[in-house]
Amino acid sequence: MSLSGTRVQPSGLLKVLLMAVCTIAFAISPSSAQNAQNPQNSSQNQQGAQQQTPPEAGGPTGDIGPIAVPKKKPEDEKPPERAPKVKNPEEIGTFSLKVDVPLVNLPIDVVTSNGQFIPGLKAENFKILEDGVPQKIDTFAQQGDKPITAVLLIEFAANNYYFMMDALNAAYSFTQQMKKEDWIAVTSYDMKTHILVDFTQDKNQVMGALGQLRIPGFSETNLFDALYDTIDRLEGVEGQKYILLICDGIDTFSKLNYDKVLKKIQGSKNITIFCVGTGQAFRLWAESHGYMGPIANLDFLQADNQLNTFAKMTGGRAYFPRFTAEFPEDFADIAADIRNQYVISYRPSNAKQDGTWRKLKVELVDPQTGQPLIVQDQHRKKIKYQIIARDGYKAKNEVE
Repeated sequence: MSLSGTRVQPSGLLKVLLMAVCTIAFAISPSSAQNAQNPQNSSQNQQGAQQQTPPEAGGPTGDIGPIAVPKKKPEDEKPPERAPKVKNPEEIGTFSLKVDVPLVNLPIDVVTSNGQFIPGLKAENFKILEDGVPQKIDTFAQQGDKPITAVLLIEFAANNYYFMMDALNAAYSFTQQMKKEDWIAVTSYDMKTHILVDFTQDKNQVMGALGQLRIPGFSETNLFDALYDTIDRLEGVEGQKYILLICDGIDTFSKLNYDKVLKKIQGSKNITIFCVGTGQAFRLWAESHGYMGPIANLDFLQADNQLNTFAKMTGGRAYFPRFTAEFPEDFADIAADIRNQYVISYRPSNAKQDGTWRKLKVELVDPQTGQPLIVQDQHRKKIKYQIIARDGYKAKNEVE
């Protein structure tokens, strides 16, 4: 038997090996081969697989699958709005509405028929009526020999020599009554207002200011403008102030009229006007000798009435001395009225600040009986007395 009949041919073995190689090649994927060549790509693919983890069920989806929505940060979330907490009215309790009513300060002079001050009165002796309604007194004080703050407002114009001399005599008479604690300013007027000296306690400066009144300038006497301007300046000064108006009462060329001056006086606070009418002796002489007709006399009577009104509205007095000897007496009365006063303050029962004029009336009563007070002298003789106080005041309007 020959060995050549049982041997495998080489071509058949090669075919078997080729088939085995092909089977192994197909079993290995192209991506695995690529990863085997590049390990870095393999780690990136693993991270991408972790990032592509599908979101939780229930989220929005797109064409390629679920869409992951990033969560909001805590600061992006707004807290829910809470309704305002309202307290129970029972927990709030009761409350009161307080209205601030300004005090009304009322200087009052009580003098005898000859001008002597009556001291010793008490708060219960005074009855204050505002528009007929009794008011409750808040504070009460009697001031004796107090220092004063006053303006000498003097008419000095080229009109009549006797009128000018009366004005100077009156001004010097008041200066003699001045004390070292007083503050005095001197102002003159003709067509314009001239401040000769501002507030000073030096009597020599006051005398020096009066010494300037020697040569008059204009003949116009603009009383209304001068009085309005003086009140306007005094409103910026604290405390009680006084104006000693020395003039004949006639206005010739003012820009303001009588009504506007009255409104200014009504709206002023803590200002009292004392008036001294000049030229009384010359007027009597001119009228008796036929040098003053009825029209001119009527003008002077109207001027006197204006001075009385200025004084009465502010709690002052008007004087019309006919002789030079009367000036010192009149200014002694004025000084006594100013330095010795009763000062009463109260809060009005009518709290409205509506700009209306409030009429005032002051009475002296016996607190035991409620009847008018009877004043007696040291001999128990009944004497007449006069109450000097302002007629009223203007309730300030906040809109003004």
